[in-house]
Amino acid sequence: MNFNGQSVLPAVRSIKDIESLFKSEFTYIVLLNSHIGQLKSLVQLAKNNGKKVLLHADLVQGLRNDEYAAQFLCHDIRPAGLISTRKSVVLTAKKHKLISIQRLFLLDSIALESSYKLLETTQPDFIEVLPGVMPHIIREVYEKTGIPIVAGGLIREKREVKEALQAGATAVTTSRAELWS
Repeated sequence: MNFNGQSVLPAVRSIKDIESLFKSEFTYIVLLNSHIGQLKSLVQLAKNNGKKVLLHADLVQGLRNDEYAAQFLCHDIRPAGLISTRKSVVLTAKKHKLISIQRLFLLDSIALESSYKLLETTQPDFIEVLPGVMPHIIREVYEKTGIPIVAGGLIREKREVKEALQAGATAVTTSRAELWS
């Protein structure tokens, strides 16, 4: 599974940013820091412009981060996929046939080991590894799980995008517009 060959997933925080991508070649867009009152119209606007939204469920303001919120997002908002650190959100996305992306903050060896246990349960479509500037960890997680990797967080230079992709990441998420090209 991949993102139609798209190796960079632009991550946007505002209506202005998402609108700027409507004329781009990108199909998939990551929506960060959204507000529950704007979600439905933003996702619909993106769909009307041929874009698929990967919604970061943990960052929706005004929505609790639990299974009921995930059900609401799947039924009422219908993005292409959900990104979350929460097991229940990822499992709900899978159940509703949305792209499921398990977000992992790999801060130390303990976090890495507990993440492997979590992944045995969730079996997401993708794993988002943060920070994404650790090529050797990207490679290790992919080799151990066989689940496609998305690298995100602290990616500031084109070189880091390239290194993450060379390490085996399917794609890189970034909010830095200068890295979208």
